Amino acid sequence: MRTSRRVSVGEVPLGGDAPVVVQSMTNTPTSDPGATLAQIERLAAFGAEIVRVAVPDVESTEALPSILASSPVPLVADVHFDADLALRSLRAGVHKLRLNPGNIARAEDVRRIAAEASDREVPIRVGVNSGSVPGKLRKRYGGVNERSMWEAARSHVSLLEELGFEDIVVSLKASDPRLTVRANLLAAENCDYPLHLGVTEAGPGLTGAVRSTVAITELLLHGIGDTVRISLTGPPEDEPVVAWEILSSLGLRKGFPRIVSCPTCARARLDVAAMAGEVAAHLRGRKADITVAVMGCEVNGPGEAREADLAVIGAPSGCLLFREGRMLRRIDPGNVLPELDREIDRIAQRNQGGAK
Repeated sequence: MRTSRRVSVGEVPLGGDAPVVVQSMTNTPTSDPGATLAQIERLAAFGAEIVRVAVPDVESTEALPSILASSPVPLVADVHFDADLALRSLRAGVHKLRLNPGNIARAEDVRRIAAEASDREVPIRVGVNSGSVPGKLRKRYGGVNERSMWEAARSHVSLLEELGFEDIVVSLKASDPRLTVRANLLAAENCDYPLHLGVTEAGPGLTGAVRSTVAITELLLHGIGDTVRISLTGPPEDEPVVAWEILSSLGLRKGFPRIVSCPTCARARLDVAAMAGEVAAHLRGRKADITVAVMGCEVNGPGEAREADLAVIGAPSGCLLFREGRMLRRIDPGNVLPELDREIDRIAQRNQGGAK
């Protein structure tokens, strides 16, 4: 298990013995504060604990104060090419800064940014993507590989350290999950800064979720990684959901419902796919540390019901509702969602009473 040093992103601790933190990123124009804030609020509702926003222009920096004033989570400014945008973002009050050594490399620019970030106690993420490794490093190390990626990060980290700045987070991302793993293993061997995990340009939907899971899971199982972001092409609201599924499956975080459902067969007495989809969509974003099973018939249904907090099982006469392995009652398939809501509330009330 790797122990990293701790930094603070607003009120969110990163590294050390803090839990793995879930991040996401908006895709609205940051210069549109209303649209950006609305998306930040949705991402936070679905489990994002830190949100990154792109800052490509001065108009975006001018919108940051109003976004920050109402954001429910700390914000990271993602800045490329222009050091002045980084300075403007820091002065606007962002909680963290992401810099890419491939396009903000002048020592004087880094010095100015580090001084401002230090004064404001704002951490800097040195973020290296495989597509932005400097040409001289590609030549020296024989292309884009874990060595050239780590060297790109290391050189920037060393410059920050020389300036006395050590509130640093490191990320090494490639679209190839195997390269992502190798690069982060190398970084973990050579520094104790918190590592931000993710697969860059992972792809749309299912493809991106699978590629991200391959790399992130392997690293987390090695005890490597302090924060994760699932990069999906399209609306980002699915990103924190996938991240929580990974962390929950590995037993690293809890807090949102886990859905268990059978793959269905000729024995199914209800449309399991449709029912499981409805249940998952209905419970998305709801804070409840529970497992809900949706099973098609009586073969595996009772067994799964014993393992789940709540279970809906297909039966000849409709559906059976189980709570903690005990059958409560028969219910109509059209009433599954309100019945689940009622039982989740009861479980929550009981747990709160026990906590007192």
